Amino acid sequence: MLHGLLTFGWQPEAMNNPRVIPLQQTDRLDWLRLIRSRRVGPVTFYRLLGEHGTAAAALDALPRIAAEAGVGDYIPFGHKAAYDEMAAGSAMGLRMVCYSEADYPQALRQMPDPPPVLWTRGNLELCRKPAIAIVGARNASSLGTRMARLLARELGEAGYTIVSGMARGIDTAAHEAALPTGTLAVQAGGIDVIYPRENTQLYDNITKTGLCLSEHPLGLVPQARHFPQRNRIIAGLSEATLVVEGALRSGSLITAQDASDLGREVMAVPGSPMDARAAGCNALIRDGACLIRSAQDVIDALHRPLSAQATEPEQTVKPAPPPEQIGRRILDLLGPNAVPEDCLIRDLDLSAAQLTPVLTRLELEGKILRHPGGFLARAG
Repeated sequence: MLHGLLTFGWQPEAMNNPRVIPLQQTDRLDWLRLIRSRRVGPVTFYRLLGEHGTAAAALDALPRIAAEAGVGDYIPFGHKAAYDEMAAGSAMGLRMVCYSEADYPQALRQMPDPPPVLWTRGNLELCRKPAIAIVGARNASSLGTRMARLLARELGEAGYTIVSGMARGIDTAAHEAALPTGTLAVQAGGIDVIYPRENTQLYDNITKTGLCLSEHPLGLVPQARHFPQRNRIIAGLSEATLVVEGALRSGSLITAQDASDLGREVMAVPGSPMDARAAGCNALIRDGACLIRSAQDVIDALHRPLSAQATEPEQTVKPAPPPEQIGRRILDLLGPNAVPEDCLIRDLDLSAAQLTPVLTRLELEGKILRHPGGFLARAG
């Protein structure tokens, strides 16, 4: 089930009906300033845009919103800093793509809270092809590496863009095998930061025939917290996520869970029960993932007819209690473990429009934290 979809105002729209609005250069600068501003993630970005109409108006309102939340020293991301980032990207031959523009990857439009701004380098046309993510262990076995190469090559020849995270092991093998047909690398840090450094040549090769992209600022060195964000984009770009090798607690299984949460297909290559690197794949298959022995298995699984999606009944909007009361109820319900925002809406018996201003205030006060996919937790 998709969590965190906005139900009011300016919002990300489905792939079948994308809102495409050409942006002027000043608008693009304001978009970059807004998403780079402190405590403004994708969820807050789209809400502010919905409430104020433009990024410029949202930026003007941010200090007032923060002051009302008790944050007196709030300053949005600076005009010069955003201009310098855009100028540096242009000088490096990069391209900045905003959500509302036609070249934004269509598959990401189906995600809740997609990245408002992406830095890209390479062939954006690859995003128009169907894509499959191939991910797996960094300490991959020889057999796993060969399997990843075989699957990536044959699926690429069948017309799919191969998506991965440019990590060691399975990711690297999949990218290398798909270079002739087109591969897309999602980076955990800034698009100009090659990680790991041993993949410098691979990065150069991908930018010549494939595509690299990142939601992060230029120059950002990836930290542990950035990899789950990267994994979510990998899953969002792809019709299916295929895990070749992965331990029970690994980033590959996080990507698979992201794919499942997005309603995408999850696939796995089985392995020996004696090999810890296969434990995650075997568990995925046990829990319902599609067992993959060859590229043809992937193609056959994706060609299965999809069941019709049930429509949700229309909800009646009730009068909202005072914002202070809503805020106290939110903090009482939230704990350190993140919960889906739509569950919070149901528990409070309020509409998203009634809840949004209070959530924004609590976030700016630092009392709640937002997590990818529309999840919320109490800070501290």
